[in-house]
Amino acid sequence: MIGYGDRARTQCEVVRLFRETHPDLPPLNQGIISKIETQYREMGHVRKVPSKRQAVVDDDTKLNLLLALEENPITPARQLARDRAVSHF
Repeated sequence: MIGYGDRARTQCEVVRLFRETHPDLPPLNQGIISKIETQYREMGHVRKVPSKRQAVVDDDTKLNLLLALEENPITPARQLARDRAVSHF
């Protein structure tokens, strides 16, 4: 929408226009518009880019997590990982 149609628009104008055009969708704010514009200028598209971050957990840690989960199955996985200093679970 920034360069859409008859003229270029500011990010604030894009926010207002989006809200007027799509009242049924969740509203956007200027920060979101800025991120979308930056991604478009850098990558040429606004498709969601998959994260390249993957958990690196050794087999012993995996086994300890599984045993802890078996001992207490109602403990949230995030809590188990946090208690064992695993950054991603």
